[in-house]
Amino acid sequence: MWRLLRHTLRALPGLRGRKQRLGCRGPAGSALPAMERAVVRCVPAEPKLSVSLVLGDGSARHMQRDQAEPLGRALARIANNAGKGHTKAAKKSKKARAEAEAGALPLQPPTVCLFSQDGEAVAEDVPNAEAWQDGAVLQIGEARYRVERNPPTLTELQLPRSLLAGFPVCPKLRTEFGSASDCLFRWYQEQRVEPAAAATAGGERSGWVEAPGGTERVFTPSNAHIGLRLKLLCTPGDSQRRYGVPREVESSGPVEAGPGACTFDARHLYTKKVTGPGLIRTVTYNILADIYAQTELSRTVLYPYSAPYSLELDYRQNLLKKELAGYSADIICLQEVDKVVFTDSLGPALDAFGLEGLFKLKEKQREGLATFYRRDKFSLLSQHDIALNQALLEDPLNKELRDKLAPYPQVQEKVHQRSSVLQVSVLHSTSDPSRKICIANTHLYWHPKGGNIRLIQAAVALSHIRHVTHDMYPAIPVIFCGDFNSTPSAGMYSFVNSGSIAEDHEDWGSNGEEQWCSMSLTHPFKLKSACGEPAYTNYVGGFHGCLDYIFIDANALEVEQVIPLPSHEEVTTHQALPSVSHPSDHIALICDLKWK
Repeated sequence: MWRLLRHTLRALPGLRGRKQRLGCRGPAGSALPAMERAVVRCVPAEPKLSVSLVLGDGSARHMQRDQAEPLGRALARIANNAGKGHTKAAKKSKKARAEAEAGALPLQPPTVCLFSQDGEAVAEDVPNAEAWQDGAVLQIGEARYRVERNPPTLTELQLPRSLLAGFPVCPKLRTEFGSASDCLFRWYQEQRVEPAAAATAGGERSGWVEAPGGTERVFTPSNAHIGLRLKLLCTPGDSQRRYGVPREVESSGPVEAGPGACTFDARHLYTKKVTGPGLIRTVTYNILADIYAQTELSRTVLYPYSAPYSLELDYRQNLLKKELAGYSADIICLQEVDKVVFTDSLGPALDAFGLEGLFKLKEKQREGLATFYRRDKFSLLSQHDIALNQALLEDPLNKELRDKLAPYPQVQEKVHQRSSVLQVSVLHSTSDPSRKICIANTHLYWHPKGGNIRLIQAAVALSHIRHVTHDMYPAIPVIFCGDFNSTPSAGMYSFVNSGSIAEDHEDWGSNGEEQWCSMSLTHPFKLKSACGEPAYTNYVGGFHGCLDYIFIDANALEVEQVIPLPSHEEVTTHQALPSVSHPSDHIALICDLKWK
């Protein structure tokens, strides 16, 4: 740990024209020798600050002090540490041992002072939080250190375990006092050394060379990288172009060959470029949560035809990142998104491709919904996410529905047990802020016999969307996406598509006599399925059918084009989904919409 701290404190970013050491002006205004850095972390909400530096003997020091403590005590501690280092180094010197034997006096701790940017000595009674300012100079004996207060810092940097040729690699990173978009990136590839050269080099069997074009956050290895590991050097930065201590990370394994043709390759031919002004490319996609893919039931019953490695999270994430990035979408609504996947994988990857992400976790679950929007086309105005069961139980908007449900306590209880949520985001155009749109995203109850539950969930969702688009933002259009777990012949689809459902529809009895209910429902929207009614959007061994939709406000939006789905031959190449060439058991729906 100390070796890493010493290395990183000494290292400075490889910036154009920037030296390894920084110069400054001294207390008297004269030019000083080049300086090392003293990194100070001081957060107002925390009681302590930290000071990290490398002493002249090469030892790294990391010190924590109370923010309210007088500076003099911190300087005394630094002097004591420096004195110990000097004594230790001196004991190794023949001259020092001779002087000690001759009765010479022991080495005294070096003088330690802190100077402000204008060269004035900072008084020792000044509190630490006030004393350690950015640009100050710490002097320890003859050595001088420039103080960097709260520089951009990498708190985490990781590469995915699975690397495939032709698939984008995006690091997981977290910063403090900076942002991922302001970091600097440099990718390296392993270079194998010939055995003869390795013997000459003392046994080294590999080295690193810069990867061509590897200066962006996302790097896509080619077939030439197969069998080679990758390394990333990342320098944290902020919007003021300050740069902190760089860190590097190596991949745990080499780049492997990709799966060949994927189900989405042909679709990418239609989505090479981001849409122009006035168009909105929209995607909805159930990406299959890892908590459902990595179960014994999934491997042996649901997806026994899937190669075991194709169900692993890292492998599927490779496919998902390439697929979603290639759609060049403006709006992406995802279902079954693991919280950790959003935070550590998809969120950072799509952020690197210009998309901002929002997440809504299901109650008592580890997965939920994610909505992404293209930053240079939209800005977020507000979010209005709800849990459908809670909204039915508590929201005054649903009083009439609650009254209709009152005679059916078993159905009511069934709805309350479901964890389905609705994600609602209001966006406005960056080019025309007066143009607003409501993006709704949901995943309804899954059970084949749950038609009546889905009808009630849809009614609650549409009631909430109406409140947002009529009461809060009058007359703004809506795009309603999701996995509705309903085929076009089901009551839920008929209700959303037509605006009403009769009390005698067969889906009211879909749960059997014990959970039968009957009521009529209406909603005020004029919605239509932008992608029509495909033969299927879900294809597994025992079922295939259309369950996913992009419903659009037909009064304000129209369809410019629908991106064709994969051919049946592509879907069934490996029998069913998911497969080595497709990451989910669902298929993404994609369409380009335009304002009327």
